[in-house]
Amino acid sequence: MGTPDFAVPALAALITASSAGGEYELAAVVTQPDRPSGRGKQVSASPVKQVAQNAGLKVLQPETLKAEAAVAELAALQPDVIVVAAFGQILRQNVLTLPPHGCINIHASLLPRWRGAAPVAAAIRAGDTETGVTLMLMDEGLDTGPMIARRAVPITPQHTGDTLTAELAEVGAALLLETLPAWLTGQITPQPQDNHLATLAPRLKKEQGAIDWSQPAVEIERQVRAFDPWPGTFTAGPRGPFKVLAVEVAPEIPLPAQTESGTVFKYQGGVYVTTGQGAIRLIRVQPAGKREMTAEAMLNGQPELWGARLGEDQG
Repeated sequence: MGTPDFAVPALAALITASSAGGEYELAAVVTQPDRPSGRGKQVSASPVKQVAQNAGLKVLQPETLKAEAAVAELAALQPDVIVVAAFGQILRQNVLTLPPHGCINIHASLLPRWRGAAPVAAAIRAGDTETGVTLMLMDEGLDTGPMIARRAVPITPQHTGDTLTAELAEVGAALLLETLPAWLTGQITPQPQDNHLATLAPRLKKEQGAIDWSQPAVEIERQVRAFDPWPGTFTAGPRGPFKVLAVEVAPEIPLPAQTESGTVFKYQGGVYVTTGQGAIRLIRVQPAGKREMTAEAMLNGQPELWGARLGEDQG
């Protein structure tokens, strides 16, 4: 069970394993129904469905797994184990108990840290130096089930939400193939999570991408990396909002005297913004309705930005 790109490496690994040695038989792939996506809002299949169809696998797309008919269709497959990766629907007890070896979730954090829908963004934004992947035996809670296996991955200053998610997807696929044989033969005892150490990473909302320039520069830089690609980061200028795609902390440059946070200034040819602590250099931006460009190119076309204050709440 899975839907977005994060789930593709695990599915691809299982397809390869099943075709190579016949160790696994993939009874079916369950994914979300086709949805409108992209600028043109064209109805398209999920990344998981595309891979499954290319491999000739049976694909199920229930609107909801709360429906009795959908559960009956799953039960008819008689699965030994169900692997879940970013499926996008809550599994109830009548689904969780279908396979004798349970439902194994590939979660993109080192549980119990960052339970929830946005663990990668949460880890980057918090300044964590490492995250990882946890294979978890699912229960009805929010990522609260006992752990089967974990693998740590360092977080570098270059990681974005997009690149780190892609890396964790590959790590999760490898960990799954390494762990499944021992799990299916009863050689692994799942370990309970320590709920006292749990932190939450709820689903991100578009408005969370607005930059608060009164925050320290280091926190804004992490926000920009964490929220790539969703919800993205943005701010408001004299000609309206624009996306902030890449920045860097500028800890040692001299700041203009008596300027408030969010003020745009130039230093040695670069475009900088004052923050609550230090300055940020704008690297790549995208004005509304325009292509992606360097901050210098945008400022050349919008000279009124020099000395302006960014942010809707900064008059």
